[in-house]
Amino acid sequence: MQRLLSIALLVLPISAWALEPETQAAKNEGMRLYNIGHSTAAMPYLRQAAEAGDVEAMYYMGEAERRQQMMGLTRAAMEWYLQAAAEGDAYSMLQLFRGGACTAGDRCPEGFEDWHHAALAITQPQAEAGDPDAMLAMYHIQRMFEASRRAGEWLERAAEAGQPEAQTLLGRQILNGRGWYLTNSRRLGAAEEWLRQAAEQGYVPGMVALTAVLEREGQYSELWSWGKRASLLGSRVSRVVHGECLIVPEREEYCREEADPIQGWAILYAVVEETSDNTAKYILEQLHSQLSREEQEEAEALAEREWIGREPPLSNFPPRFGY
Repeated sequence: MQRLLSIALLVLPISAWALEPETQAAKNEGMRLYNIGHSTAAMPYLRQAAEAGDVEAMYYMGEAERRQQMMGLTRAAMEWYLQAAAEGDAYSMLQLFRGGACTAGDRCPEGFEDWHHAALAITQPQAEAGDPDAMLAMYHIQRMFEASRRAGEWLERAAEAGQPEAQTLLGRQILNGRGWYLTNSRRLGAAEEWLRQAAEQGYVPGMVALTAVLEREGQYSELWSWGKRASLLGSRVSRVVHGECLIVPEREEYCREEADPIQGWAILYAVVEETSDNTAKYILEQLHSQLSREEQEEAEALAEREWIGREPPLSNFPPRFGY
């Protein structure tokens, strides 16, 4: 394993190579399903890309397998993580460490005490060389070492280097109490600064988190602008809010468009069709009387034309390294 890890430092990972169009299409569909929480349905598609050597697909096959057993490290998940780890994927190594592959499964990296040590050896040189994604990975690696101060320093370095996921994490942590601020308004302002940087890069989770800060600050017009943009970029939660606001804009102060019940119903109907979202189902049930049956049929036809299958696809935008 140590030899393979050394090679991974010197060559491009397989995931950087172009897949055949059919295999790439399968991977895209697998990621779409995974990202809306349908990990079981995603597996046949991801498997095609993983078996073709795509490292990212190997990792997500491990994630999908892990979700079959309440986030435990199954043997099937471990085998996929091991394949990705052999290609230098640090997050697969961290999942192997967290799941006890070395201590409980006797699958240890050659030349390293455990998998988080292997991840550190792969990632730290890249992070020190200025790679923002590696800096974010170093945050997670140091958390596995229970080195909270070092982890926080790497998160800040990643955010300062412009990594949008790190900026969003840092903004959320500030909201939840990280750091010392004289007033709550200063805390909100500090969080907003990081979340706005992420949002302005087009990072959808940053937009969604920013809307929560803007709501607390009473900046409803800007909140609606970011929320609508997140909706159009595929945020499932923002898409639900978008649809509800078009049906009953008077319900929430942040709804800033004229009522358009047919469009709003079409949006919510499409969310239900694509994701089985329970919130969207509930809203449609509660607002059933707002539209006649003829209007509902018109809205559902509109959904088929404009919203179902829309690009970019709906997503929960799960973090790469979650739980």
